[in-house]
Amino acid sequence: MDITFYGAAGEVTGSCAVVRHDGGAFMVDCGMFQGGREAGLKNLRALDFDLDSIDFVLLTHAHLDHTGLVPRLIALGYKGRLHATDATVDLLGVMLLDSAYIQEKEFEWASRRNRSRHGRRSSAAAPLYTVEQARASLHRLQRVQYDALIHPGKGVSCRFRDAGHILGSAIIEVDVMEGGATRRLVFSGDLGQPDRPVLRDPYQVRAADYLFIETTYGNRAHRPLNETEDELVHALNDTLQRKGGNVIIPAFAVGRTQEVLFILAKLVRAEKVARLEVIVDSPMATAVTDLTMQHEALWDDETRELSSWMTANSDRFHLRFVADVEESIALNHQRGGLVIISASGMCDAGRVKHHLRYNIDRKECSVIIAGFQAAGTLGRRLVDKARVVTLLGDKVPVRADVYTIGGLSAHADKPALLEWMHHIETQPRQTFLVHGETEARAAFGAAVAEQLGWSGLTEPVAGETYHLS
Repeated sequence: MDITFYGAAGEVTGSCAVVRHDGGAFMVDCGMFQGGREAGLKNLRALDFDLDSIDFVLLTHAHLDHTGLVPRLIALGYKGRLHATDATVDLLGVMLLDSAYIQEKEFEWASRRNRSRHGRRSSAAAPLYTVEQARASLHRLQRVQYDALIHPGKGVSCRFRDAGHILGSAIIEVDVMEGGATRRLVFSGDLGQPDRPVLRDPYQVRAADYLFIETTYGNRAHRPLNETEDELVHALNDTLQRKGGNVIIPAFAVGRTQEVLFILAKLVRAEKVARLEVIVDSPMATAVTDLTMQHEALWDDETRELSSWMTANSDRFHLRFVADVEESIALNHQRGGLVIISASGMCDAGRVKHHLRYNIDRKECSVIIAGFQAAGTLGRRLVDKARVVTLLGDKVPVRADVYTIGGLSAHADKPALLEWMHHIETQPRQTFLVHGETEARAAFGAAVAEQLGWSGLTEPVAGETYHLS
């Protein structure tokens, strides 16, 4: 049995691995590369292997760095099924169409800009896939219930366990019959941080022959949630009350937006901040929030109680979802008093770029970075304290305060990852450190060896094949 990594090996995007065994082959995740100048070329070159040999695909969760190339996979000729949890299938019905729409619109925008400046057709890359191709791919998704045993292919059975990362996220336990013996492969997907709002804590896996563990924050510990909330309170009160500006929160439409909403409501309820006027300006975030409300069974108890309070206290926590473009543009003329939550989370696409363009050069405003920012993204440049950034083709000075509030991350930090691994009763034969930048996974590997005493740690290289003995 072999595994080949086609992404998320030495970086945090492009998750995709193919396992080849006696009975056939299957893929885990089909993610898009994000951030950096090479991402577009990587996405074009991705999936350049024998797709006819793949029997089925397992999807850990709906974030685009794990699913964003699914429509391209289908368009390139893949004939099989893709298995994902109920909530993930629901989310992909929004996310993949949105991804295709953004690609089409950005291509149109680049084409018009190129013609107006140079009088010739655009050299911009065509979309990876169209809205119609994205819609067609949804018919190939197969719904899976948490904890149910499925048999997606010859000699393979698996269970999807709650990963607590975003709605529908899963740890996948895969049992493969090979040479008369069964080997268990455990793919962590992205693990959630325990004791965070909205979702339940990650399922604790007890056994794995081969473990594939994410290491996004493998070299650091998040700030405690109470300290994170205190910093958020300062940013809100300083910006809205003292300086009279706007607060812009770039947030992933799936997971982060909903978590931020509940935390903001919690702060108002505790009277740590005054009445808030909160705008969610992202059609996808609006749709995902609706889906989140429909999947209340996946929430934790605290979130259910807080949701009831929000409904009864809309005068103190005034929440508005913006749908049409005209309403979004109108927000740019309001100079203060708003908390605007908008996608994308890494600031590289979507409406948030326009809100940053109209607020980031104003010293009375603030930007709150509430999630991981991949190398090469606009969000990462803001985290790294760039003094000038490019927005919509213009150089814009950064005068607004930029707060990086890492404690809101949906990813488990190093202590949480180690604690989760500690519950595996017998050391795996081999542990692969994936979905992390070079420094993060190297530091995490050292911590695993030191604190858990595990050996057989591998930092896979993209494109390389590893034998699972």
